[in-house]
Amino acid sequence: MTKKPYYMTTAIAYTSGKPHIGNTYEIVLADSIARFKRMQGYDVWFQTGTDEHGQKIQEKAEAAGITPKAYVDNVSGEVKRIWDLMNSSYNKFMRTTDEDHEKVVQKIFKKLYDQGDIYKSAYEGLYCTPCESFWTESQLVDGKCPDCGREVKPAKEEAYFFRMSKYADRLIEHINTHPEFIQPVSRKNEMMNNFLLPGLQDLCVSRTSFSWGIPVDFDPKHVVYVWLDALTNYITKLGYDPDGSSEMFAKYWPADLHLIGKDIVRFHTIYWPIFLMALDLPLPKQVFGHPWLLQGGDKMSKSKGNVIYADDMADLFGVDATRYFVLHEMPFENDGVITWDLVIERFNSDLANILGNLVNRTVSMSNKYFDGVVRSTGVTADVDADLKALVTGTKKKVEEKMEKLRVADAITEVFALFRRCNKYIDETTPWVLAKDEAQHDRLSEVLYNLAESLTIGASLLHSFLPETAEKIVTQLSTTLREYDQLEIFGLYQNGTKVTDTPEILFARLNAKDVMPKIEAIQAAQKAEYEAEQAKLNGEAAPAKEAEAVIDIEPKAEITYDQFAAMQFQVGEIIACEAVKKSKKLLCSQVKIGSQVKQIVSGIKAHYTPEEMVGKKVMVLVNLKPATLAGVVSEGMLLCAEDAEGNLALMTPEKSMPAGAEIC
Repeated sequence: MTKKPYYMTTAIAYTSGKPHIGNTYEIVLADSIARFKRMQGYDVWFQTGTDEHGQKIQEKAEAAGITPKAYVDNVSGEVKRIWDLMNSSYNKFMRTTDEDHEKVVQKIFKKLYDQGDIYKSAYEGLYCTPCESFWTESQLVDGKCPDCGREVKPAKEEAYFFRMSKYADRLIEHINTHPEFIQPVSRKNEMMNNFLLPGLQDLCVSRTSFSWGIPVDFDPKHVVYVWLDALTNYITKLGYDPDGSSEMFAKYWPADLHLIGKDIVRFHTIYWPIFLMALDLPLPKQVFGHPWLLQGGDKMSKSKGNVIYADDMADLFGVDATRYFVLHEMPFENDGVITWDLVIERFNSDLANILGNLVNRTVSMSNKYFDGVVRSTGVTADVDADLKALVTGTKKKVEEKMEKLRVADAITEVFALFRRCNKYIDETTPWVLAKDEAQHDRLSEVLYNLAESLTIGASLLHSFLPETAEKIVTQLSTTLREYDQLEIFGLYQNGTKVTDTPEILFARLNAKDVMPKIEAIQAAQKAEYEAEQAKLNGEAAPAKEAEAVIDIEPKAEITYDQFAAMQFQVGEIIACEAVKKSKKLLCSQVKIGSQVKQIVSGIKAHYTPEEMVGKKVMVLVNLKPATLAGVVSEGMLLCAEDAEGNLALMTPEKSMPAGAEIC
């Protein structure tokens, strides 16, 4: 039987920096929906990726002293690393710098221009660089950007504009006749009342004040403005082309779900559908604007120094525990709250106590009383019927919640199954039954019911905590159950032998042990933020014609003998690679005379491994070896650092052989 296609996307992450746990929530939420749809039998295409053009990117790259492409390569790689770390099962990770995407965007722009939907004019208004948005005076809030609250600056430039008003009435009619199009309903009301009904202004769709973007091929001093570039990813990477689209596009479009943050609902429910109308394409079936995950009730921001990152959480608690928290704690419509204390509390109460303890007790009792062999004997009691009814009824409850994208509520239903199993243990008291030989068969039936209930529960849990679900059925020596079998009780194979040594899925945590690690993370983050701010402050200073004078705090004087004890030589870098466990370190193989030394240096932000190979450098050769990020370093490369924190390797002025002494 042919599977019904289901196409879903996340917003593509803007490559201005590392995604925090609030950004990561979206990919985990999307992944749980994609996994559940696959379990239901859908042919799912799940797309995510990174948005990599714009003025903000160009400015950040210039500040870092690297090209915009090098900058977005680094950040996009970091985004993908975290998405993969969180075990997200996307089918496609796209980048707006992909050549095929850029070519189709140019074709789309030309098509819209040729048919009169795009025209050339000039724009004068107030511009917010971080949001890549123009605003009128009346749209500002307290004189600042209404989206992010930052300063705006007057801007005037020649630009191409899209005739938004041409399609406004048609979009209003679509929204009114398709109540499922914008979810939750509060987002729909906001779009209608604040933007559509008051009247749409034409939209700026090109820029000339920066160059990091897709060139308008028939007017190359213009680059395509970020929203037309970014939004079209949903069709370009599916195979749309104005000259003829692919079979894949015909199969999956229109999208079943665009999953996005509530802050970009306007772009996805007004700009995007109007672009599609102009291209004569069907609109996506649903756009869901999820709420934010706030740190202690406040929006996460590096400027506040309160950012929590997914990889830090995963290091401390594990990937599935991180997935559980962000999915379970996020309400359907209102913002969720995350604090380290709350994470520890949920880990202990839900994952360790309710789930982990249940699995451990079930497997341990099966081993203790029956050498691990689980059998149904048919010796039932009234309490069994209540357990079976709840277990077999959970599938329908989860399905109903997932159809409405109420993922947190769906997880709650699965954990209600596990809670009922724990209650069943208290009701049946297996340890009491074990003392009476006449109750031997009844005890066997109780443990069979628990194994079967856990198998069904794990199968329903898999969409949300995939690794944990697999571990549960592995301990029960079975496999995840097919979706259409989750309302049938009694399919666990009679005589199955569970694992001999049950694994503790989630060991209880002591906050006193965890908090020092959290404080170290916070301290490191604060130091990084302060360094960034210091660097930005240096960049904000007026440029001077003369070279800047750098004053360095003098260190204690050393003797000539102390200096003479240090051995400096010229080295040639013959190989270099990034240190896998570090964001800052490069590991170089440095030829010094007839020997080769391995040297680790914190210069990844300033040099790529490819740039390093072949360089002649100055090396402190007799430095005592040290281990950095698990890699042994046998020396030090000498660098100069300016007031802005930029590093430059010290190199010989003239050609010198590797091994030449520096004196």
